[in-house]
Amino acid sequence: MRVGFAGTPEFARLALAALADAGHELPLVLTQPDRPAGRGLKLQPSAVKLEAERRGLSLIQPRSLRLDGKYPDDAAAAQAALAQARLDVLVVAAYGLILPAWTLACAARGCLNIHGSLLPRWRGAAPVERALLAGDAETGVCLMSLEAGLDTGPIYDTVRVPIGATTTAPELRSALVAAGVEQLVRCLGAPLPTPIVQQGEPLYAAKILASDLRIDWSQPAAQIDRLIRVGGAWTMFRGKRVKVLAATLDEAGVRVLTVRPEGKPAMSFADFERGARSQPGEFFQ
Repeated sequence: MRVGFAGTPEFARLALAALADAGHELPLVLTQPDRPAGRGLKLQPSAVKLEAERRGLSLIQPRSLRLDGKYPDDAAAAQAALAQARLDVLVVAAYGLILPAWTLACAARGCLNIHGSLLPRWRGAAPVERALLAGDAETGVCLMSLEAGLDTGPIYDTVRVPIGATTTAPELRSALVAAGVEQLVRCLGAPLPTPIVQQGEPLYAAKILASDLRIDWSQPAAQIDRLIRVGGAWTMFRGKRVKVLAATLDEAGVRVLTVRPEGKPAMSFADFERGARSQPGEFFQ
C-alpha cells in the first residue's frame, strides 16, 4: 500500500517506523518545520523528520496547508507533492497542523487518524487527561477516517485499554501509543473494512489549562488523586506554588509523597515538611 504520513513528535515517529518496517511504500512524509529549542534556541528537527531522513524518505515541511492562509506557496507545494505521490491513504498522527478540506481527498482512501479515546467519548485535545479525571475504567484507540468535523469521522477499528487505579497519564499515554502503533500496522496490512459511524453520546475533551490543575482540597480524595495522576497538579503554601508530583490514595485519603516547591528541586514530602517547619493547622491551600 502507498501510504503518505503526516506527523511530528515521538509517538508519530514510532508509527512511521512501524509502517516502514511492515513494508509499506512511503512516498511522502509531512512534518512540521524545525523549531527553536534548548538554551541556545537552535532550530531542532522533529522526531519524524529524523526518522524520515534516516530511512531516506521524501520529506516536506510546509508551514501551513491552507491555500488561503499566510503561507499559500507552502500549501500549494504540499498539494502538488501529495498529488504526485498517488497515495492509497494518508495517515495522520499528531501532525499539529490544521488539515483543510482539500487534504481529505488527497489519497484514494482518504485520511486516517489514530485517536486516543473510545470515540465519540473524549473528542478533542486532551482525551487521555479527561478520561483519567472522569475516573473512566477504560479508554482506547480508534483508527478513524478524518472528515471536516472534530474527531467525528467513522471508525475502522477500536482497541480498548484499561485504566488502573494507580495509572498515571504518562503510563496511559505509553499504553495507548503501543496499542495505536500495533493497530495501525495490523489494519493497513489487510484490506480496510467499511468504517462504522460513531455511536453514542459525544463528550469533548477540552484542553487542560494550568488553572484546571490547581488542587481543591475540599474535593473528594479520589478526585484529587486522579488530578495528581494527570500530572502538573499544584497547590499553594505560604504564597508560593508547590507542585504535587506523586501521592497515594488509601482509607485515610490522599497521602502526598513527592513535591516540587517553587524554585526548588523535587523532594519527598517528608523533607519538605522538615524544611518548612509548618505550624499546627497550617495546610496547603
